[in-house]
Amino acid sequence: MDLDDYDLGGFYDELFADVGAARPWTRAVVERLRATPPEELRRRQAAAERALLDLGITFNVYGEERGTERIFPFDIVPRVVRASEWQTIERGLVQRVRALNLFLNDIYGDARIVADGVVPRDLLASATSYLAPCERLRPPKGVYCHVVGTDLVRDERGALYVLEDNLRCPSGVSYVLENRAVMKRTFPQVFQQARVRGVDEYPSKLLATLRGVAPRGAGEPNVVLLTPGAHNSAYYEHAFLAQQMGVELVEGRDLVVRDDRVWRRDTRGFTAVDVIYRRVDDTFLDPDAFRPDSMLGVRGLLGAFRAGNVAICNAPGNGVADDKVIYAFVPDMIRYYLSEDAILPNVPTYVCARERDLAYVVDHLAELVVKAANESGGYGMLVGPHATAAERDEFKDRIRANPRNYIAQPMLGLSRAPTLVDGKLEGRHLDLRPYVLYGGDDVWVLPGGLTRVALTRGSMVVNSSQGGGSKDTWVLADEEAERC
Repeated sequence: MDLDDYDLGGFYDELFADVGAARPWTRAVVERLRATPPEELRRRQAAAERALLDLGITFNVYGEERGTERIFPFDIVPRVVRASEWQTIERGLVQRVRALNLFLNDIYGDARIVADGVVPRDLLASATSYLAPCERLRPPKGVYCHVVGTDLVRDERGALYVLEDNLRCPSGVSYVLENRAVMKRTFPQVFQQARVRGVDEYPSKLLATLRGVAPRGAGEPNVVLLTPGAHNSAYYEHAFLAQQMGVELVEGRDLVVRDDRVWRRDTRGFTAVDVIYRRVDDTFLDPDAFRPDSMLGVRGLLGAFRAGNVAICNAPGNGVADDKVIYAFVPDMIRYYLSEDAILPNVPTYVCARERDLAYVVDHLAELVVKAANESGGYGMLVGPHATAAERDEFKDRIRANPRNYIAQPMLGLSRAPTLVDGKLEGRHLDLRPYVLYGGDDVWVLPGGLTRVALTRGSMVVNSSQGGGSKDTWVLADEEAERC
């Protein structure tokens, strides 16, 4: 394929340093692309899509009349991350997860960080995801965030930033594993030549993390994965991970709490449950403790957790660290708890609850991206430079009416990568979601992650619910691999 007319568009490109010039660590991939005729590349793309379709890799989109199930789009041109950069990413993620976990233990305990004025008391008290029933709750080994998906972006200069943290029920890792399996079949030679680090051990690492926080005396811990059911947007992933770990996939109706113990019921009777990997949102976990209208959770579950008879991963209450306003204070948390500067910086953020920030945001809305504190999936967001004057005016009213609910950030020129569109390669913007496992001892980072790509030309919104797709993420094994 001819790549000399590939347009960098003025953005940092993940594969190319200049027009027609590969970055040193991407040469193996670029050379393979050059050597592959366009019709052969299209054939391999179609083969990859058929393989994913046969595997049933789908997600559900809420509120669509056409039917909710979609195939998750996949692009066969991989993203390549050099080994030295990944080492920095890994250290930064380990640092961040440790600080966030200390923060969660603190705010549900003595709240020293609030008393010392690092995180304002009113912002924490007004966080809708702060759950008072979890106060003075001590999870096994003090771990609140066992599974974390942190979204990273790169700007037009190539600098990396943390865009947001996902601590409640981070999704997408099944696509990482399935994308890799498909890529191994699609480009076996270049995959081996590039010496890419594997991702296949994630299910076993996840299972070990879950078993590692089981209550004392559990013997061989019985682990289950709790799903909201087949209509959830990530149900495919729930079933996939349960199958890969060899654990039971259960719904709330399959579990019962007796004498502060959790039991799974089936046709043979009752089996004690020691660890629940929950993919149900915090407030739906226990109708006695949280939302009384929840049909997805288990009555008495929080009591069993508080009694130390079951581990819930991720621990209930950790959603407060997903609040986009609280996100702005993570660098302060790292300094406060670890006495270190953040290795991976936040995107510069304006907190609208601050009077000075609010005034700036309202006056500069055409230059900023505004996000609601507890929305995800690209919802509740205004991309100021792409919005109409009427849309910006309407958002100003929203912000002024509830400033606590909004943050604003400068619009970064997200990095791009070549993506196969209508049979030719075009640059598309992307981000990266690495996955982190924490069981109380070591923190383990999956070498790679979910690269999400905005398939619409010019779009910066990569979420699957907004039409985004994914790429395989190749982390090179070492510096020698970078020179291949």
